[in-house]
Amino acid sequence: MMWYDGGWGWGGWFFMTVFMVLFWALVIAGIIALVRYFTGSHRHQQQTGSPPPSGEREWASLRAEDVLAERYARGEVDDDEYKRRLMLLRAHQ
Repeated sequence: MMWYDGGWGWGGWFFMTVFMVLFWALVIAGIIALVRYFTGSHRHQQQTGSPPPSGEREWASLRAEDVLAERYARGEVDDDEYKRRLMLLRAHQ
């Protein structure tokens, strides 16, 4: 009676083996996911100093032209300075 395995027979050992393999596969996949998450966020922080993509540069230059136009409309910039700065902004696009 002591050696009786509760009626599972050989199928019990098979299911325990399958579930143990699945358990360790999930543990290893979780560790890999954590490592990728932490190294990916670190890599992303290092790339923030890189120049923006071309679409963002165009948006930034349009924004600069808008600010220059507002300053010109308020009278903070005269005609010659406005034209000179506008040419410089458009030359760097």
